[in-house]
Amino acid sequence: MLVGVDEELLPIGQFARLGRLSVKQLRHYDELGLLRPAQVDAVTGYRFYRASQARVALSIALLRSLDVPLAVVGEVLAGGAQALEGVREELEAELARRRRTLASLERVMAQGLPSVPVRVVEEPARRVVVATERAAGPEDVGRAASAALSRLLGPAGPVQLIGLFPVDFGEVFDVEAARVLGDGEGGGRAPVRVLPGGRFACATHVGPYDQMSLTAHAVLAWCGERRCAVRGPIREVYVSDPAVTSPEYLVTHLMICLEES
Repeated sequence: MLVGVDEELLPIGQFARLGRLSVKQLRHYDELGLLRPAQVDAVTGYRFYRASQARVALSIALLRSLDVPLAVVGEVLAGGAQALEGVREELEAELARRRRTLASLERVMAQGLPSVPVRVVEEPARRVVVATERAAGPEDVGRAASAALSRLLGPAGPVQLIGLFPVDFGEVFDVEAARVLGDGEGGGRAPVRVLPGGRFACATHVGPYDQMSLTAHAVLAWCGERRCAVRGPIREVYVSDPAVTSPEYLVTHLMICLEES
């Protein structure tokens, strides 16, 4: 203990051991305003803490071990425990994504690498209305697609819906959903677009939507083996109504437009 320093104060090294944090972390949290020293020596710059601050240090360590971002840690320490709700939602979304990944892995382990019958079909041009949703990375595709599709559902009768996905995912990209219009049907307030026709490599996926990537892999592999250039977006034509169909029996046609090589 330095001469002239209050006996209740602890040097940073001793306090770090007490609070289960490193000296580097304590300095960083001081800079962020999360955990200020009780006293800083004006000459040496040494930081000193009170033993009563150990509770705050341990709380920070606990929250960080739960993957709570530092910005949210500050809100919680200030009494805003409700800020943890957003963290909980993010963890639940990550857990759901991991479960989907595990289900796909188990399917590959049980059935091997995906190989489904692929056929070439001629698809006519279709008049559609489109809803767009921004996806924040590949793990956000499911949410973005659901959001876009939900905006196209109406109260009157069944509709034909098509998901439109880029061939290559970036960090941020758009996912589109299209509703096919009947003869003479207008788009209402939404602008009408024409979904181009052409030759498509097509495979039928039977099962949950979150395992669609396995069928997409199989179709892309089929195209690669035949040196067929592909042109996006990848189309998912939804045949089944998920509201009345079990996920294991959902039928979807996955289609990739072919370019002449």
